[in-house]
Amino acid sequence: MIRAVLGDLDPAELGATDYHEHLFQVSPVLPGDELNDEDASRAEAASLRDSGFAAMVDATPLGLGRDPAGIARIAANTGIHVVATTGRHREAHYPSGHPLRSWSADALAARLTAEVSDGMTADEGDPDGTRALGPDGEPARAGMLKAGIDYWRISAFERTTLDAVAAAHRATGAPVMVHLEFGSAAHEVLDLLADGGVAAHRVVLAHADRDPDPGLHLSLAARGAYLGYDGMARPRTRSDAELLDLTERVVAGGGGARLLLGGDVARRTRYLAYGGMPGLRYLGERYVPRLRDRIGADAVDRMLIDNPARLLPLSR
Repeated sequence: MIRAVLGDLDPAELGATDYHEHLFQVSPVLPGDELNDEDASRAEAASLRDSGFAAMVDATPLGLGRDPAGIARIAANTGIHVVATTGRHREAHYPSGHPLRSWSADALAARLTAEVSDGMTADEGDPDGTRALGPDGEPARAGMLKAGIDYWRISAFERTTLDAVAAAHRATGAPVMVHLEFGSAAHEVLDLLADGGVAAHRVVLAHADRDPDPGLHLSLAARGAYLGYDGMARPRTRSDAELLDLTERVVAGGGGARLLLGGDVARRTRYLAYGGMPGLRYLGERYVPRLRDRIGADAVDRMLIDNPARLLPLSR
């Protein structure tokens, strides 16, 4: 079963899934781009639904303004299935003195396990406090574990996170997302997670498309890892045309069964409901139709429906 924020879900019920978005997020790395307005985030989730998506992963981990009860209310209000995330991002998101900087791997693993098994805490500053509740009065539980690394660097903090995520995966069977800075150190991350008992087919490498190397991607797919393509609508760094070319080449090489699509829009200045652009609807309305024209509807449905339904269930 897939652990959605409103309760466990049969994979057959999931539908088209955006594997990587953020309903709430506050980070010193992104000043002025805070996502902290529930009404606006609800409107963005509704626009994602209206653009053709039935489900999404909210990829905000611990310590970055995550609001589990708010996520649950948005899921209930919009009807979109939301898989929430627990874990810890790359070190840069946590300033000196942040409480999460001092956690050991064992302590962090225990907390992540509890957030999947028992429910996410209502107050992140009180990890042993009350659990966040959904509108039905049931605990809002996380269904995804997350770690993050820097550009070709895995700090001691980030290695601790990977170790904790691996331990929590062994305990819960929850899938693992890893933020790769510009797609770097992908094989190294898979090696470290494998040492911790996490098989590659339980991992999605977020931002793999930031390094648009089809040979690299096919080698990662051959190990069984899922590749998160989420760099659309960023012409300053890479055009959608380049991403379409990359996807076509990876699919032609046999990697289509390991691709996931998401927007990772993640910023107030890029959400329509917050006064920015292009919003969460960009993926479904602007990018997906072009991708269907390029590689066919069946290949795109595999990325949006079949692949998430394989990755997201709790499975050791």
